[in-house]
This record gives sequence, C-alpha cells and structure tokens, in this order.
Amino acid sequence: MEPRDVLERFVAEAQRLGVEYADARVERRRFTRIEVREGVVTPSSGVDYGVAVRVYYRGSIGFAYTTRVTREAVLEALSRAFAMARAAGGGAMPGPVTFDAAEAEYVHPVKRSVADVPLDVKVSDLLELDGLLSGSGEVKSRSIRYYEAVEERFFASTEERYISETRELVYVVASVFGSRDGVRGSSHLTQGTIRGYTLWEKMSQEEFARKLLERLHAQLHAKTPKAGAFPVVLAPEAVGVFVHEAFGHLAEADLVAAGSALKGRKGEKVASEKVSIVDDPDVEDGFGTLRYDDEGVRTAKAVIVENGIHRQVMTDRFYASLLGEKPTGNARAESFRYPPLVRMRNTIMLPGDARLEEMLEGIEFGYYIVSTAGGQTNMDGSFQVGIGEAYEIVRGEIGEPVRNLAISGNTLETLQNIDMVGRDFGLFYGVCGKGQRAFVSDGGPHVRVKRLTIGGRA
Repeated sequence: MEPRDVLERFVAEAQRLGVEYADARVERRRFTRIEVREGVVTPSSGVDYGVAVRVYYRGSIGFAYTTRVTREAVLEALSRAFAMARAAGGGAMPGPVTFDAAEAEYVHPVKRSVADVPLDVKVSDLLELDGLLSGSGEVKSRSIRYYEAVEERFFASTEERYISETRELVYVVASVFGSRDGVRGSSHLTQGTIRGYTLWEKMSQEEFARKLLERLHAQLHAKTPKAGAFPVVLAPEAVGVFVHEAFGHLAEADLVAAGSALKGRKGEKVASEKVSIVDDPDVEDGFGTLRYDDEGVRTAKAVIVENGIHRQVMTDRFYASLLGEKPTGNARAESFRYPPLVRMRNTIMLPGDARLEEMLEGIEFGYYIVSTAGGQTNMDGSFQVGIGEAYEIVRGEIGEPVRNLAISGNTLETLQNIDMVGRDFGLFYGVCGKGQRAFVSDGGPHVRVKRLTIGGRA
C-alpha cells in the first residue's frame, strides 16, 4: 500500500478520535553494509520499513510503531498510542507548536546514485583502500566499515501536513592499529556524503590511506606531553568535535530545560566575540542537511552563538512550546521504532579572518591538536577529551608529535579564551549517540585558545 493512502486514513481517524494533536511517520530505508577486516569482506543488505505514530492528549504523549504498512496496522498503532496518552492521566507537557496544512515533496540531488553502482564495484573500491593500508609494516590490524542507505520519509499530521523527503547517505570509517618498540597506537578516519556514490571523488583511496597511516606513524613515534595549562591551536576536525560534544548538547532544548550550562543564558555573552556557532540544515553535503525534520517542520538555521552572544537553542515542536522558542526543525529519530528527540544536524563554528601562521606566532610553547579520541562532557559544561593526533608548538612552529594527551576544562570558559579564529573551514562526518543514533556533521576553522589544561591519559 502506498504511504500516502495509509497516512490519509490515519489523519481521518485521529481527527475523528478528537485528539489534540497526532502525527505519523512512514519510513523506508534500503541499506547496504560492507565490512572489510584483514582483507576479508562481509557484505549485508536489507530494507527497514515501518510506521511511527504519536498522539498528544491532555498534556501527555503516546507513541507506538508497526512494521506493517497497512491501514489496519497503522490504525491499531494509533489506538495503542492514544490509549497510552490517556492512561498517563494528564501530564505537564504543553501542546506542540502547530502549523498550517501543507504539502511538500523534496528529493536531495545525487551525482551518482548508490543504486546504480554494483556491489562488486563497491567491494573492489574498499579492497583497494585495504590493500594500501596493509602495505605498511607498522599496521598490525585494520578494518573498514562502509554503510549506505536510501532514506524515504513520509510525514502526516492532524494539521493535514503531508511531507515527504528522500536522500542517499554514504559513510565509511577505517581504523588501523599498530605497535613499535612496545608503543601501541591506533588511528581512525571517516568520510561521508549525501550526494550518492561520490566518496572516492571527495577523497581518493590513496589520500585516505596516507592520512590514516600518517596519524598512526605520528602516534608510534610520539613523546608524552607536559602537564599544565598552555596555549593551544585546534585544527578544524578537533573544533568540530568540541563544538558538537562539549557545546552543542548544552544547546539542545530538552537538555536546556533540564538545567544545562546554557539555561537562562539567552542574550548573555558566553564566548569570545570572535566566536559564532550555528546548527545549519543547509550546509553543502552535510549529514545533517535536511529540508524537513521528523515532525514535519521546515528546518531553519539555529544561531546558537553570534559574536559571543547566546541567541538560540535547538528545538522541536514540544520544547519550543515549553520554552517559548521558535521551532528550528531539530526533531530527529533513529528510525520509525523511536519517537523523535531534539538532535543536532550540522553544528559548526563559523570562520573568522586569521591565518594559521598568525595563530602560531607568539606561542613559545603549546600544543597543536588535530583530532580527538573520545571524551566526556557534563551538563555544567565541564569536559575531558582524549586526543588522537597532536603536536608540540615550539617558538611558533609545529614540532614533534605527542601521544596519550587529554584536554579538560569548562566549555564556556574555553570559548571565552578563544582569541583567534581562522579563515579556513572543514566539515566532518559521524554518528551521534543520545539514546538513539543520528548521522551528523560538525566542523569549523582553526582556532587559538589562550590557555587550556593539558594532561595525560591511559
């Protein structure tokens, strides 16, 4: 049965029940996974298809899903969601921000559809990368994970909004592990696109392997860092992770309402005047580039920080209503099996006008941080992040590599300590976990932090 037929029947029945608000999402995802581990290829593929249903009734939300895309199955899910909302006995959540009736359909453009590329070609491309990685004597083990999906999303609500959006997503992550003279190291690199099968046009297998092996080599030949507070220059990849992990989550409306470090700070200075941070759904080829969110809301740029001033938080329909904010279209769900949450999309720091050489000038001793390796951020803004690739800065020059380095501090204090923002920009790809998985992008330019606490990690 066509999704539109199912959704029209859902809307009519939800309106008949007299619910205050209800919506449904039909999602169909055709996916392929390929894993290459030590040269051994393991492919898999499938289709994930189903419907999610939400009902808002007297301050409570009910949710249900079904893997059968039929009128009968969707109406049964509606009945379960309605019963759940009624059983809650009246909650405290205000009704969602609502919109006028609308119809829209959007298909993201692709250069070469994944459906037009045979599986053996994809495997051959990955084996080419694997062969380049296996040629290094420092690599003791290696793995490559490839994922592609054609995502079709259909949305309908009791407002009589009917929205559909289709896009392709391709993602690859490669890891190498090595050792030298008792020193162990690992290196990871990712690449992604929503433009179809264009990964190797963005970065050839030769360049991918070179970057990955250079990171591993630097770790295996690195020294241990000095502990203390030093000036630090962050490269775009590290800036992206910092903006997402250490700051972005603090600006998600559900966490703001729960008491994050940004609660009550709207209109206040929370960063250096050189810093502007946005969550932008229109970034070219970003994993978070979406026309509509999973609540049928037209996505809009969330200007979180503008020249150091906190302007907006990222919202969905319900938290926008609760906090008196405008909906920004940040409601995202991992699949139809989950209700949407407030999630980031493409979270980036905007470029400034400084050159890297200018940032390095005047630093007698400090650190140049290229990539991160996991960490932890708390609601009060305190963070500790492990570093994957870093180098000393000595008398204004990038020097020897260091390993087992970690940075820590308070997010807002760190943003206040940024005194230079680069004119360059890099965009990166990954998966964010917040109870659900979401493909996101982050990025930014080089930035200089006047002082940042440096320590070691196991």
